[in-house]
Amino acid sequence: MGFSLAKLASFVAFCGLNVAAHGSHYPAFVSQEGGAEAQPKPSWSEKYGQQYDTPFSGPLSFSHLPYKRCLDESLAGATDPFDIAILGLPFDTGTSYRPGARFGPYAIRSGSRRQWRGFTIPWDMDPYQQGFTIIDCGDVPVSPFDNALAIDQIEVAYSTLLNRPPARNETDQNDVLTTRLLAKDGKEHPRIVSLGGDHTIVLPILRSLHQVYGPISVIHFDAHLDTWAAYQGQMSEQSRVTHGTFFYLAQEEGLLANNSIHGGIRCKLMGMQDLENDNAVGFQVISTDDIDDLGIPAIIQKIRDRIGDSPVYLSLDIDVIDPGMAPATGTPEAGGWTVRELKRIIRGLAGLNFVGADIVEVAPAYDHAEITGTAAADLVHDFLSLFLSKEPPAQPSHRKVIAHNEL
Repeated sequence: MGFSLAKLASFVAFCGLNVAAHGSHYPAFVSQEGGAEAQPKPSWSEKYGQQYDTPFSGPLSFSHLPYKRCLDESLAGATDPFDIAILGLPFDTGTSYRPGARFGPYAIRSGSRRQWRGFTIPWDMDPYQQGFTIIDCGDVPVSPFDNALAIDQIEVAYSTLLNRPPARNETDQNDVLTTRLLAKDGKEHPRIVSLGGDHTIVLPILRSLHQVYGPISVIHFDAHLDTWAAYQGQMSEQSRVTHGTFFYLAQEEGLLANNSIHGGIRCKLMGMQDLENDNAVGFQVISTDDIDDLGIPAIIQKIRDRIGDSPVYLSLDIDVIDPGMAPATGTPEAGGWTVRELKRIIRGLAGLNFVGADIVEVAPAYDHAEITGTAAADLVHDFLSLFLSKEPPAQPSHRKVIAHNEL
């Protein structure tokens, strides 16, 4: 059936009449040159108020904390005082197996994006609401080409921040932060939570801490001892500095006290000689299986008894967690602790004299759905709460709430 031009013209005329009679469903375009005067639209602030970051937006700082390049003294506000700093150390050229932990600081910060609220039931507190200044100091720009240079850069950066005056007044009555009672100079020093990076970063950190506090005790959560004297093939002094030898070197340099302790050990060893060497370095071992045989409360007490009143540094290798829950690491070992078990142990250590902490060996290239980065970020939140607690949390607040009789 054909369709003539005459019929097409009649159809177009009909449509025009219909629009004229009933009006268009669409607003007419009015030129600003002689038509109705256009109304100015409200600004964002007038209509919606503040511009804020959602959990999935904004600059990437840990838990949406204020971000500063604290080491660049040419920038305004870079040297503002703080009490606790988050510091990224993207170094991974001391690894013996899979590299990639240089991306750990990014992955941990990314895993913290949903932590824009800080109160947790187990801690019964919000570390960001305790009157202390907590900031993200960004990453130290460590060399990926020269390990000796990188180690020095980490030590200089850490010492720079460690010797900044804290934000809180030394005469404050709150005695949660009491580093002045531990420091050789009798002054208060801020605390730093380091985001690795491979575990080698702890050697320059201990060098910095030793300058302020003297010999340091270490609580070391890891699948591996990290107290070996050397790896096969090491033929220079610099090649001795690795993520499995740094505690041995620290002991050689006199940086360690003789009352350190491991938790979560389950790696393969050369034999009993490894444990004898470990003991000589100053460590006591809690194995992964001890959590089944002794239980969490006994492990907590064993750690507390070992450390006592010493200035103590907490170093946590993410591979202490079972790789089924934290696969993104360079040297995974089967049969580790769960995240929940580790978090409960950490809570039980509150009140010890912590002078710093780190979480290391997060290598996001091996992750799935950010589960390792998310776990690591949650553990950093625990570190902050740990630093700001005088004692292990008592009965969680939700258990104190009296249930109403609904009958």
